[in-house]
Amino acid sequence: MGKKRKVPLWKLLTDLSPEQIIDTLDFSYIENVLTKEEALGLIKKNEADKDDRKAILQQGYPGYDTSVGWFNYSDEQVKENVQQAVAEGFNAIKLKVGSNDPGRDISRSQMVRKAAGDQIKIMLDANQQWTLPQALKICRELQSMDPYWIEEPTHPDDVLAHKVLAEAIAPTPLALGEHVPNRIMFKNYLQSNCAGFIQVDALRVGGVSEFITVSLMCRKFWIPVVPHVGDMGQLHQHLVLFNHIVLGHDALFLEHIPHLKKHFIHPAQIVDGKYKTPEVAGSSCDLYF
Repeated sequence: MGKKRKVPLWKLLTDLSPEQIIDTLDFSYIENVLTKEEALGLIKKNEADKDDRKAILQQGYPGYDTSVGWFNYSDEQVKENVQQAVAEGFNAIKLKVGSNDPGRDISRSQMVRKAAGDQIKIMLDANQQWTLPQALKICRELQSMDPYWIEEPTHPDDVLAHKVLAEAIAPTPLALGEHVPNRIMFKNYLQSNCAGFIQVDALRVGGVSEFITVSLMCRKFWIPVVPHVGDMGQLHQHLVLFNHIVLGHDALFLEHIPHLKKHFIHPAQIVDGKYKTPEVAGSSCDLYF
């Protein structure tokens, strides 16, 4: 639709009326927390200062560097990557944890905190590697380095385990949703009050419309949406602009993964740690073949 109208996806979405947006969404199975009428009201409520939030189009949407601390990097490489990310304007970075040696995770997280300084947000991503008993023990130890969030600490289907863990390590928040495939499970996460950040990925759920449905639920619950970018940020750079401008979500930051840029015809552009607003018609997802 964006290509037919010769506009980028973010503009297509932000120019739609509240009624047009709602008509693209499926509220089945989530009506007990968000009805169609409530969702329409949420969008209309945020219309008054919608134009003010369009300033993000010139400012650029903040990104965070998710690539500083892969497991195969040596400690020296991780430190160099941290310093480079900060020099490039990122004020938030992410480190992989969940190795076979919890002591390594703890020492590397402390090393990254020291290299980055106290002003940089550092997120820790366990990629579902811990059982609940393991997560309870290790997350308490990781709290000493002041993580901004701890991501995917255990199996993504186990909503109640996340609730137990979230209560045990409060106020350190959990970031959840990279592998959650539908709006119903996101509803359960929100109902259980265990998610400090929701990482819905439009490539994992039913595309753009279901992404918006989840974002609307999060807006009702006042939970930030920081998408996982299975698309390398190509599509989601549009969706976070919609979230901020139309739904009133905070422009927190968006994950940045640079490794596959050469395969996209119009790769996402990061300058001084911020995504430049895409101007080409469509969703920026066209690939070279």
